[in-house]
Amino acid sequence: MADGLNKAILIGNLGADPEIRYTQSNTAVCKLRVATNESWVNKAGERQDRTEWHQVVVWGKQGEATEKYLSKGSQVYIEGRIQTRSWEDRDGNKRYTTEIVANKVLFLSGRTSGSGSRDDAGDHYQEPEGEPFPADDDDIPF
Repeated sequence: MADGLNKAILIGNLGADPEIRYTQSNTAVCKLRVATNESWVNKAGERQDRTEWHQVVVWGKQGEATEKYLSKGSQVYIEGRIQTRSWEDRDGNKRYTTEIVANKVLFLSGRTSGSGSRDDAGDHYQEPEGEPFPADDDDIPF
């Protein structure tokens, strides 16, 4: 019997600057808010737009490069897997969050300086093949 497939592909824009933190074992974890947009025309002929927001987590050196070269508004291509994890809030209630754990991030536009010019420090970064970083709830600093 074949294994299942859990793959997410997004092309969107960052809604905020990347947030980077480090685990107790000094592994980088970068959190992104990515907006994807879709448009359609309804039966009345009116244009409709919808923005969907996605939480993306990028681990290790790829996360460090993402934080260094991207900023709010940057366009990115992301490949990864969908993961739901649970945690307890300060009141002891069980909470859930669903996020994309990225294994490939392509920088479609880079960080812009105050003059609006693009810094061309890197096009993309892909984590080497192999086991992804562990995602223990205690190890994620968000």
